[in-house]
Amino acid sequence: MNFPDQRRKRKRIFRQSDSSLPNRVLFPDHVLLLVTGVKKDEVIKRNGGGDELNCVYYGEFGNSGGDFVVEKVLSVDEYDEFSSIVRCPVPSVNYSSEVVNLMWGGGKSGVLGEGDNGLSTKNRTVRSCSWDNVAYSATLDGETVVVFVKGLNLRADRESDPSQFTCHFGLGKLESNRSFMLTTKALSAAQEVVRCSLPRSIKRNPDKAWGIRISRLGLEGEKVKHDLCVCTMVWNQASAIREWIMYHAWLGVEKWFIYDNNSDDRTDEVIRDLDHEGYNVTRHVWPWIKTQEAGFSHCALRAKDACNWVSFMDVDEYFYFPYSTPRNQRFRTLGYAGRDSLRALVANFSSSSRTIGEIRTSCHSFGPSGLSLRPPQGVTVGYTCRLQSPERHKSIVRPDALDTTLLTVVHHFRLKKGFKYLNLPQSTAIINHYKFQVWEVFRAKFYRRVATYVADWQQNQNEGSRDRAPGLGTEAIEPPDWPQRFCEVWDTGLRDFVLANLADVSTGLLPWETNPAVTG
Repeated sequence: MNFPDQRRKRKRIFRQSDSSLPNRVLFPDHVLLLVTGVKKDEVIKRNGGGDELNCVYYGEFGNSGGDFVVEKVLSVDEYDEFSSIVRCPVPSVNYSSEVVNLMWGGGKSGVLGEGDNGLSTKNRTVRSCSWDNVAYSATLDGETVVVFVKGLNLRADRESDPSQFTCHFGLGKLESNRSFMLTTKALSAAQEVVRCSLPRSIKRNPDKAWGIRISRLGLEGEKVKHDLCVCTMVWNQASAIREWIMYHAWLGVEKWFIYDNNSDDRTDEVIRDLDHEGYNVTRHVWPWIKTQEAGFSHCALRAKDACNWVSFMDVDEYFYFPYSTPRNQRFRTLGYAGRDSLRALVANFSSSSRTIGEIRTSCHSFGPSGLSLRPPQGVTVGYTCRLQSPERHKSIVRPDALDTTLLTVVHHFRLKKGFKYLNLPQSTAIINHYKFQVWEVFRAKFYRRVATYVADWQQNQNEGSRDRAPGLGTEAIEPPDWPQRFCEVWDTGLRDFVLANLADVSTGLLPWETNPAVTG
């Protein structure tokens, strides 16, 4: 991938390497290492045997000096079928965060390089890429490749001129300066997504290419397309996922794509448990910060062969079907929504319209509703007071109706010519967005926002935007009246619906209350 201002000085970023040499990316709060040939289970087994995996940082003399320091890794995770992720802490000021290696403790052979302790002089010269200037993923889509790149600085809401970009495919070993390079022109460019045609030889054999590892996103074992899937991106939402998935599964969601953005709170355990319970949940490790839009574009490609419709929403957002008015009976024949109502709605559009490519639903933003502690029965029962007017919308899309740019803004996509979107009437469906919860929960938002084109809470940009909490400012300091804020209308509709339809008739417990170990 060439950046537009680097045509002469080509910058090959994030190259796929052999098993001894990791790719390193320097984030604001950690260093990410992608290591091929080392799986998470192997690291856990060796750590359990007292052979800890450590991060190694070199001093100011680099290659010529022998000064280095060792720190424990922060976490290890699986990335894909080719590689694993190791997260290292940012070192002290006396040591370089740009040159990081790994070694097994106890002086045994290392993950990287040569020698008894795993240190390799060869590897010290490979420096970290900056997280905001890196090509971080690529995937096949038919006879094209879609590359995800930070640092292009393209506009948030429009397509850009693709002629300023080219894609480069190397053939041969990384250490060879004589590697054969193939180049194709970009077909489209928008936000952080660039689409290029594939060279003929790589169309026949994608594994021949190095550069970014090109992956196939087809889902093995999926024999029948699901009517309705959901895609989301999360950071430390272990306490929220179970209620959200169980509720929407009751409404008919059949498959879940969870993009995990560096969680460290048992999110992976909750997802694994739900999948074992039959909810068809897949976790996709997505370590790239400030890339929600690109992650959703990636998920749209991932879901295309498995799903007729995909809802893009957050784990604090819940579809709700209020009483239907007579003129809206075509959307639903029941007064109250029954089991699988959401799936029935999208299936109806699949059979009745060839031109509807997106269904948009308005959102009601709920506040703390007078609470100071997390509601024990979950958000759907605990939060019952909201702002009067809806804010924005979220969408369910047909993946095959999306424009080739995969341009997405506020959870809706640009559609191909010939397709259109439909706004659901609020009397038919609404999304309860539990946006402003008790302070303990809301405070976590200040850590970092996941969207590329939305300012972080600590920044003073767009303080009057609906993306922020009105009057809150840029510091995570609880206002004394926080429990009473954002309360203009008492709305118990979803609470009443959940208690009437999902509670166990003998115990009164809701489905997500039966496993308190993961809901606390």
